[in-house]
Amino acid sequence: MNQEDLRRSAAPEILTVEQARASLHARVKAAQEGQVTYVRRRHDEAVLAPLDHLPAARDAGSGLATHTLTSAQKDLGDLVKAAAAGNPQVLLRRSVPVAVLLPARSQPPGSSSPALNAEPSAGHTGSPSVPPQAEEVAQETSSAMNATPRRLAALGDVIGEVRTSVALPAPQFGLADLDAAVGGLQPGRFVLVAAAPGAGGSLLALAAARHTALVANQRVLYAASGLTRADVARRIVAAETGADYRRLATNTLTGHEHTAAQKAEARLTQAPLLIDDGSALTAEAIAQTAPYVNDLALIVVDRLQRAPAAHIPLSGDQLPAAARTLTRLARQSGLSVLAVIDTDDPHLIQQLDPDVTIHLTLRKNDGTAEITVAERDFGPLATARLNEDLAHARFTNLHHSLAHDVEDQLLRAALPFTSGARQGLPAPAQQILAAFRDAKSQGDEGLLSTLRDPMAELAANPPALNDGPLEQQLRTALNAYANANASASPLPPSAEPEQTASSAPRTAEAATVAHQREDAEPGEEVMELQPGDEHEPKDAVFPGLSILRESISRSKMYPLPAVRADQRENVPWTLFREFMDGEPRWVHPEVERVRNGAGKRDTLIVPDSFAPGALCTIDRNGSYPSACSAVPLAPNKLLHTGALPERTRDQAGIFYIDVPSWAHTQMPHPLGRLADRADAHGRVWAVTSHIQLIERLIKAGHIAEPLRIHDSWTGRANESLFQHFYKEARRARTELVDAAGAPYDQYKRRLSIALRLLWPKGDTVKSPFWRPDWRTSVVAEASVRHWVTAWKAVQAGHTLIALRNVDEAVFHTPDGTAPDTYKIGTGFGEVKVKRGQENL
Repeated sequence: MNQEDLRRSAAPEILTVEQARASLHARVKAAQEGQVTYVRRRHDEAVLAPLDHLPAARDAGSGLATHTLTSAQKDLGDLVKAAAAGNPQVLLRRSVPVAVLLPARSQPPGSSSPALNAEPSAGHTGSPSVPPQAEEVAQETSSAMNATPRRLAALGDVIGEVRTSVALPAPQFGLADLDAAVGGLQPGRFVLVAAAPGAGGSLLALAAARHTALVANQRVLYAASGLTRADVARRIVAAETGADYRRLATNTLTGHEHTAAQKAEARLTQAPLLIDDGSALTAEAIAQTAPYVNDLALIVVDRLQRAPAAHIPLSGDQLPAAARTLTRLARQSGLSVLAVIDTDDPHLIQQLDPDVTIHLTLRKNDGTAEITVAERDFGPLATARLNEDLAHARFTNLHHSLAHDVEDQLLRAALPFTSGARQGLPAPAQQILAAFRDAKSQGDEGLLSTLRDPMAELAANPPALNDGPLEQQLRTALNAYANANASASPLPPSAEPEQTASSAPRTAEAATVAHQREDAEPGEEVMELQPGDEHEPKDAVFPGLSILRESISRSKMYPLPAVRADQRENVPWTLFREFMDGEPRWVHPEVERVRNGAGKRDTLIVPDSFAPGALCTIDRNGSYPSACSAVPLAPNKLLHTGALPERTRDQAGIFYIDVPSWAHTQMPHPLGRLADRADAHGRVWAVTSHIQLIERLIKAGHIAEPLRIHDSWTGRANESLFQHFYKEARRARTELVDAAGAPYDQYKRRLSIALRLLWPKGDTVKSPFWRPDWRTSVVAEASVRHWVTAWKAVQAGHTLIALRNVDEAVFHTPDGTAPDTYKIGTGFGEVKVKRGQENL
């Protein structure tokens, strides 16, 4: 007799309710291994048994009472009483049945056979009796459903569960644009990929299976209907190694492909991906198999076949019933069920009634695939585009790159104007083209990447030029650049191209440095929201809240302006803090700071070792609204993307990074006050603007260590969400700044209220927004621009004395004038200059 036989033959234990409650999790695990435990409560006795003793307990539609282990532990006495009375109680772990409480009289001690499955012995009074209700359940009759009352939940209990639950990362496709559009394969949902035959619907489902198993290391059940396990394996090998699928199928791989497949074999063979390609594969069979797969994260059904086929149960008129079973499986198991159907017929898809439908259409003319994501009751919600690579059984992220010859053609045509030999090109356009030419000649890929967006905008909206052969060459080159950029756009042709910079004229600083654009009004955000601020007066001189709403509504990315209240206590939203804005609070280490008491600014005393000169105090205008011209953020959901080897250009959100060392004592740390808030591991959560700044400083050699991203929550990046708000705020300021007085004060207040309402604190103000990532991104962008402008002045030889908030800088200059990296004026991003430190 082996150890398994000895274990099963051992006499079961008899415990009190308190003893069983204290060891419930261990007893449930023992039940999963085939052991039974008796639990006694006064005169009531029940047996905690394996699910094999009552197969109907695995059926989500049996109507049996179910309880999570947490609730069962609390109410174990009542559950034992109910089970002893003949009402089986099913115990769940993460919505999956794991054990069942049965009447003890139907399970004699020492018996290893499932008593409830045995035929009752009529007229034999000495044999164990099977309770009528349990017998009906075991025989899976419909009367069993009516015998057990439905389980009801109070709204208060459900809200409490939702509020305190910690969401696990949902499975993803591993394709950035698609994941941003879908928002992850959420647990408990039936998701359907609908695509015409040959369009690659199965490959999209395979992408989710590959990413979940190979990248996230989570278990996947792959139910292959009409495919063999060899078909599935070949597709995975082709997609992961880049080997040609047809050559792989015919065993004619090239030497290079064969080597790549061999190298990938060890990794692929360890993948937690289970394939079921058995005959007569039905939705019911999938539902019965899933509970036996431990730690299952995703179920893929590839595929549902529209045309009827006698040997394929998941086909023809069987599909609506199969879809209902798969939907029920998703609900009861708490897993995502992803299925593929080989049609895009809207009538059939409507009959299947999925929670989410991913419509896939190939664009034969350019080798891309259009994705439309629709949700039940809401219709189409998001779109995305992918590169199709059917030869390698996969889709890939859409790459947005312009041919170098198109860029070179434009720079050659612009050279007479950027060199000054030819006049007639507006200054903002000349500055952008000159900056791009310099970055190209120096090979500065970081700056080139930053400048391509304003270049694209310039090409899409070319300036008016005089007539002449050189002007015509420039017009032709701009048009070619615009066409090339449009062909690489991730948006459908009918959508407006995303913009990352204001279409209004830009300053020279904005054209040459990514975050050196326009910035802030001193004291502009000191005010706090008051009850009623969310109600905008009809005669407001600047209806900032209405303009902000309109700006968001213009986006083609279907922004989510407010996180649901029941999700706000979950990650990633609980990760956000005010100090993540990275505002600097810095004074030069050799300067003495004398505090002057509450409400007064400190006095700064420059040491004698400094060269003769005077202090120059700089106030930047409109930092926050100016930053809105191009804020890198994710308009939609933030998805858990985990550790990243590097951040891609299309990712925005928050990133858990090591605080890099900063050896330049003449400047504050690029992360500002955020650098002082590192955790025990020396890490912080930072938003995209600061990540971009660190990346550029690493590229330029000012930071020696690489950027390490240990965790992340990201979505598809966009910089134009608040661009309309920026333009309107700038226009209103231009009209009101000279008038000053009450209208200008009202303008500043309404502008400040609108931006603060992006993330209101407390419950006193009912805002139409609640996006802490948006609010933090705006302030962080303003902080970064403030820092970058000061950094340029320091690199030019100026001495920075203090840098604070997003608008104040103090320099020590020979004559007390501002460094020429600042532009004096009243516009956004321009500065007011005061000699001395009377306001510091």
